[in-house]
Amino acid sequence: MVSPTSAPSRTSFDLKSASLPVVAVMLKTTDAAVFAADLAERVAEAPGFFDNDPVLIDLAAVREAPEPVDFAALVAALRSHSTLPVAVRGGSPAQMDAARAAGLAAAPDAPAARAEAPAPTPAAAAREVVREVEVVREVHVEVPVAGPGTVVIDKPLRSGQQVYARGADLVVLAVVSFGAEVIADGNIHVYAPLRGRAIAGARGNTEARIFSTCLEPQLVSIAGIYRTTETALADEVAGKPAQVRLEGEKLLIEPLRNPVRINPRETQ
Repeated sequence: MVSPTSAPSRTSFDLKSASLPVVAVMLKTTDAAVFAADLAERVAEAPGFFDNDPVLIDLAAVREAPEPVDFAALVAALRSHSTLPVAVRGGSPAQMDAARAAGLAAAPDAPAARAEAPAPTPAAAAREVVREVEVVREVHVEVPVAGPGTVVIDKPLRSGQQVYARGADLVVLAVVSFGAEVIADGNIHVYAPLRGRAIAGARGNTEARIFSTCLEPQLVSIAGIYRTTETALADEVAGKPAQVRLEGEKLLIEPLRNPVRINPRETQ
């Protein structure tokens, strides 16, 4: 009788499926020079935003563009800001072929978006916002959630200082001076005057919010949609307790109703 032969064992590695977070860059122009300039400006507002993150280039918005996409220039621009371009999706057959020739993998197209309720009537012109290069963090849940933790700052932030709460909410218990910058992947709470720049949902969390007991910001931004002091705040929120949130692609600034009052350690 012949004994059955056992299959050779392989113990040096295992093969398993994996899901990894990736930054999706929604390309809106085929002009690589314009893209590079806009990306540099966006990153300048939030230094340290990227940390060798893998990047997916989404071509859906330029799929019908007659001009070719210079993938070599796009990849060079992205790599210059500490990202690792790895794949493309949503392009025409010619665009996808060119991307593969540039060493990028082809990723499945994004699933169709669910129907949403009609957007509310736009508010006053003062609420108009501008979307720069759209950079969103893809997640595997429908509703973005706050990061696993909270960073607490209890000292005043002077002009030129920056705090970034990666993967977390940020709580500041002292004044954020003009020229200072607070950034969080989740929400930002400032229990003191907010006079500098506040960037919440830095990696695409559209559910993130900004709260302050005294809103006097130089700039506020949520998931890439921002507003500067070039547009004056309404009297009902200027220098008062207020919150900043997104509604569709509109940045809304609203008074806080019955805010909790604390005695922050403020330095003028």
